[in-house]
Amino acid sequence: MKIVKPDYNSSKSKKEQVEEMFDNVAASYDFLNRFLSLRIDTIWRKKAIAHLKSIHPQIVLDVATGTADLAIEINKQLNPAKIIGLDLSEQMLAVGRIKVAKANLTNKIEMVKGDSENLTIETNYFDAVTVSFGVRNFENLDKGLTEINRVLKIGGKLVVLEFSNPKAFPIKQIFGFYFKFILPTISRLVNKKSGNAYNYLPESVKYFPEGEEFAKHLRNCGFSNIIVQPLTFGTCTIYIANK
Repeated sequence: MKIVKPDYNSSKSKKEQVEEMFDNVAASYDFLNRFLSLRIDTIWRKKAIAHLKSIHPQIVLDVATGTADLAIEINKQLNPAKIIGLDLSEQMLAVGRIKVAKANLTNKIEMVKGDSENLTIETNYFDAVTVSFGVRNFENLDKGLTEINRVLKIGGKLVVLEFSNPKAFPIKQIFGFYFKFILPTISRLVNKKSGNAYNYLPESVKYFPEGEEFAKHLRNCGFSNIIVQPLTFGTCTIYIANK
C-alpha cells in the first residue's frame, strides 16, 4: 500500500504533516466541507451513525473528530452518556470545542488531542468507535485499526465513513475531475493555506485500500462481521465491523 503524504518534499512524518495541514485549514474547514460536498456529507454522517442504534452505545470514541460534526450528531441520534472526540490537530479541536459549547454539550463531549495509533485509553473501554474521513490519514493503517480494536469492548462496534473511488461511467470521470481540479481551486480562493489539503485529498483517496481490500485490513486487525456499504454512486463507503 502506497503511503500518501500531504507534502513529499517535507522531511516530516505523515502524522506531523497531517497535523500541520489540518491546523492550517481549521478556520475554513466546515465551510469548505459544506460548500464543496453540497451538504451531502451531513447525510453520509447520519447514515453511518444509524448503524450504531441497535447496540445503544453509552461510551463512544470518535477518532479524527476534527471540528466535532460527527460527535455532535452522535449525541443527537444516540444520546450516549459520554463521547470522546480525538484528533491530532489542536486547531481543529479548538473549532470543535466552540461548537460543542454552543450546543451546550461540554458535559457530554470531551475533545482530546491524541494519536489514534497510540491511544492512552484502557483496553475494552468503548461500546462503539467511529472514524469519519480519517482512516486515510493514519500513518500506519493496521496499527491504528489494531488500537481501535483494543479499546473497543468485546461485542462493540466500529463504524468507518470514508471516501472511495466510483467505478461507473460517467460518475468516475466527473468525480475525478472535481476532486483533482475544482476542489483545490475553490479551496485556495477561500483559504490560501489549504492548497496541500485539497491536493492531498484526491491522491489519498486514490491509493486508499477501499471496499473488500479495506475489509481485509479490518479482519487482520481483529474485526469480524464486516459490512461494506457504498453510498452515492460509490463516492463514499460505510464500513461496519464488530469486535
